[in-house]
Amino acid sequence: MNSKKVIFQVHRMSKQNKEEVLDKAVKDLAAVNDQYLSRLVKELQGTDFWKLRRAYSPGVQEYVEAATLCNFCKTGTLLTLDEINATLLPLSDPSVEPLQINILDYILGLADLTGELMRLAIGRISEGELDFAQKICSFVREIYRNLTLIAPEMDDSSDMKQKMEVMLQSVMKIESACFSVHVRGSEYIPLLGSADTSYPLLGMPDLE
Repeated sequence: MNSKKVIFQVHRMSKQNKEEVLDKAVKDLAAVNDQYLSRLVKELQGTDFWKLRRAYSPGVQEYVEAATLCNFCKTGTLLTLDEINATLLPLSDPSVEPLQINILDYILGLADLTGELMRLAIGRISEGELDFAQKICSFVREIYRNLTLIAPEMDDSSDMKQKMEVMLQSVMKIESACFSVHVRGSEYIPLLGSADTSYPLLGMPDLE
């Protein structure tokens, strides 16, 4: 898939060109839908596509990463699995079972999203956009906290353990960068020092 093009486009964003860059990213994402996802849907709909998941999983994870990154930058919110799957329904033949992205690929895509958000946050700090970087920091911390609850229930073969380690490094890098420029006397609390244990899940269904 060409989802990386969307990610690269988002990283071109600055305070001055945000709207223009994100509009282009949305168009690039729509092109991925039209040119690649539609082909995948046509090839797999009506089959036991769950059994073929490993063949198309990497591309789907990358698509989730791109779609959620673009959505966060536009709205400041998390694009849910249901919202992503809703975009696939118009591509499907209504007479057969529609292809749907499963929860595992969605979670793995979110894990990769945090790395892109780390790079985005560092870039925004260098441009003086501290508020946006802090917003990214809070968002990534919330994703990490929730996925720490889900990860133990996941299959060991899912690569989630390794992705959780990389995700923690991303969280710590964002926190370190934000902390180094944060005004003294603020209420900023690093992830590893927080005593808050109530982390609502990200609106995702159980793995069972």
